[in-house]
Amino acid sequence: MRVLLTGHQGYLGTVMAPVLAAAGHEVVGLDAGLFADCVLGPTPADPPGHRVDLRDVTAEHVAGVDAVIHLAALSNDPLGSLAPELTYDINHHASVRLARLARDAGVQRFLYASTCSVYGAAGGDDLVGEDAPLRPVTPYAESKVRVEDDLHALCDGDFSPVYMRNATAFGHSPRLRADIVLNNLVGHALLSGEVLVLSDGTPWRPLVHAADIARAFAAALTAPREAVHDRPFNIGSETNNVTVAEIAEQVAEAVSGSKVVITGETGADPRSYRVDFSRFRAAIPGFDCEWTVKQGALELADAYRKHGLTREDFERRFTRLAVLRAASDTGTVDDTLRWRR
Repeated sequence: MRVLLTGHQGYLGTVMAPVLAAAGHEVVGLDAGLFADCVLGPTPADPPGHRVDLRDVTAEHVAGVDAVIHLAALSNDPLGSLAPELTYDINHHASVRLARLARDAGVQRFLYASTCSVYGAAGGDDLVGEDAPLRPVTPYAESKVRVEDDLHALCDGDFSPVYMRNATAFGHSPRLRADIVLNNLVGHALLSGEVLVLSDGTPWRPLVHAADIARAFAAALTAPREAVHDRPFNIGSETNNVTVAEIAEQVAEAVSGSKVVITGETGADPRSYRVDFSRFRAAIPGFDCEWTVKQGALELADAYRKHGLTREDFERRFTRLAVLRAASDTGTVDDTLRWRR
């Protein structure tokens, strides 16, 4: 199968591309390249691809493609809140435009990287399934809800969108992100000796390893149409439904000599939800996530040590908001996050 993978030079895409290739697919990448240099360790070997802004995709980019895996986005809540209008322009409008071009080009399957943060203010201890009310509390999560709705309106007998609501990702990737919770806490533990939690530690978070996300997308790519067509799926494992305080404790166990420090300075976080992941397991018999939070913390600590993670890299090169602010300050990108010629 010829697969267009958007965001192939991002945190998840760099992990997913080789998984798809190993499954026998021909992978073609598409990425603006804003985070292509956010590499920890050896530079990864990317699949052939297009260096293009998602907002500038044309029919030529989807010609001859059997399926699209759409990961590219402004990819977390602080980034989305910085420039909400860009979040909707890129994450929402450009995503729907890509899907429309793909449908018109005869692409049959469109796997969309949504998020469990669409449940944002669910609260409580009950598990949240795909049919639960959506309560996004950030522009990032809201943009994901809008795309799901618009993809549903596009689906027909030939074009089959699937909504992959990923839990919060963790784990090592050759293109690192340090601004997601487990990756961030492990970095702080190693660099300062403190597992620093700014909230009160009580919110629930569902976590999933980047490699398990890649495996889930590869499975959904070839699943029978009737099993996945126009359906949302939570991607993760109930085992990894943990509070932020519990994540911190697991990090302290993985990083010898570190201690948990919960400051509570940002107060209670309204984003709190425990998630039910059984629908995807039912649709894809035999699939289950392989990585636990503790295993991920140990993996990250080993990778950080091996590749000599520094505080400057941790706070600047591997934090999305800092990367874009630096690019803007130096004039590398304009105020719409497009490369300057």
